[in-house]
Amino acid sequence: MMGEFTTFSPGDRAPNNGTYIETGVNDYHMGIENPRKVRLNRGEKFPGTSNHERKWKKMPKD
Repeated sequence: MMGEFTTFSPGDRAPNNGTYIETGVNDYHMGIENPRKVRLNRGEKFPGTSNHERKWKKMPKD
């Protein structure tokens, strides 16, 4: 499915309702301990992240 790994910056608007998780540049190698999660509705703005290298990514549905 295309767009699976799309990331969003603080201030971007959520494209869909859902839970988004904070992801970072090195998260694939090191992981982020206790990453922040936010629940947003479509059109809501993403909040700030823990640091400038972080982005938001939609959590996969289980």
